[in-house]
Amino acid sequence: MNSTTPLRFSTLRRRTTRTAVAVAIGALAVGTLAPSAVAAPGAARPDALQQRLNAMVGPGHAPGALAAVRDRAGHTRTYAAGVGDLATGAKVPRDGQVRIGSVTKTFVSVVVLQLVGEGRIGLDDPVETYLPGLLRGQGVDGRHITVRQLLQHTSGLPDYEDDTNDDILQRHYLSPRDTLDIALRHDAAFAPGTRWGYSNTNYLVAGMIVEKVTGRPLAEELDKRVIKRIGLRHTYLPAPAETTLRGPHPDGYHKDGPDGSLRDVTEIDPSAAWAAGAMVSTGSDLTRFFSELMTEGRLLSGPELAQLRTTVPTGAPGYDYGLGIMRSQLSCHKTAWWHNGSIPGYGTWSATTDDGRAASVTMTVDLTSQADLQLAEGAVDAALCG
Repeated sequence: MNSTTPLRFSTLRRRTTRTAVAVAIGALAVGTLAPSAVAAPGAARPDALQQRLNAMVGPGHAPGALAAVRDRAGHTRTYAAGVGDLATGAKVPRDGQVRIGSVTKTFVSVVVLQLVGEGRIGLDDPVETYLPGLLRGQGVDGRHITVRQLLQHTSGLPDYEDDTNDDILQRHYLSPRDTLDIALRHDAAFAPGTRWGYSNTNYLVAGMIVEKVTGRPLAEELDKRVIKRIGLRHTYLPAPAETTLRGPHPDGYHKDGPDGSLRDVTEIDPSAAWAAGAMVSTGSDLTRFFSELMTEGRLLSGPELAQLRTTVPTGAPGYDYGLGIMRSQLSCHKTAWWHNGSIPGYGTWSATTDDGRAASVTMTVDLTSQADLQLAEGAVDAALCG
């Protein structure tokens, strides 16, 4: 994908750790959003949002779905629908933990920008400044890729996802360096700064920079700088080779192909996703995070928040990418700042408006189909426009 040719949904292969952002903007860019996925004025009443969740579950969709909505006063409502465990028939736990896939990128971007504010990282410094000699490959040179280009997906670094799907599903541990070596087997996608092109490798490298600059594991920096700072209670980056979820959760499912049966993939090894998509959270934590993110001084100071919100075109009209966050317009003409993600078992869509209202929706199946993407976006749109 580049800045002039939107990615069309029909050309996509199956995605797992990679965010559904590219899928979503491609589908929307070619006008495939169904009318039922657009919220009518006032449609976000609690019963209406519950009805949308109910429509997201069942045969042909996800076994279960969860949602959370945070209002301008900081009050949060949680919702659940469907079945949390197909084997036992257990209900979906309200505000259960889920794998959030590429929503992880927004968290990592915040940590990098905090280090920028402290003068420890320069956004326009080359990667070579922090990781000398690391980025070398076919058309890849860390001396010509900046930290900003990593965070905004304009580096041209090749993606590794299609090469690590089986490792994730089969619970094979891959270190960040192992995963980077896999990515660098491929040619660069384009020259740095010439296009926008989504690549998980960008955030893999960003996470490595955080660890090099701070001398501490990324999980500890996320915990100190974001999670504890704003009082998130159920959010974490899994430890190396950690395959289970720590708290109450719905099981996650994966379908091999459009005609395949659902299989339980709750226990995977997300290490290949790492800084690009391995975090675990809940709807209430995600809505708090996105709401606090847009409040100057809570997570980012004014200059760093402005950098986060400085966007580049993605190639889909109306859909721009900042530093770890997307910008688009809701049906009620409000601006939404959001990210979504898909990892085996779960698909999540989290967003906030400038006034601090936030919503998050998760389905307990990978967000890989156009229909599921439309349903998830429609639920978030309804929640934020009410």
